[in-house]
Amino acid sequence: MSITAIRNDADYEAALARIELLFDAPAGTPESDELNLLARLVEAYEEKHYPIPAPRAMYQERK
Repeated sequence: MSITAIRNDADYEAALARIELLFDAPAGTPESDELNLLARLVEAYEEKHYPIPAPRAMYQERK
C-alpha cells in the first residue's frame, strides 16, 4: 500500500477508482485501512476543490 497526497484531478480520479475496488474490504484488514485513508484524502480534496455552499433559506420572512 503506497498512499500519497491527492494533488490534482488525475490523483483524485485514481483515488476514486481505488476506493471502488476496495469498497467491500472486510473491516480490520489492510485493505479496509487503505480504504479509510483514501476516503479521508478524497474528502479533504473535495472540500478544498469542490466546496458545497451552505444552503439558503427557501423562504425569507417578509416585514
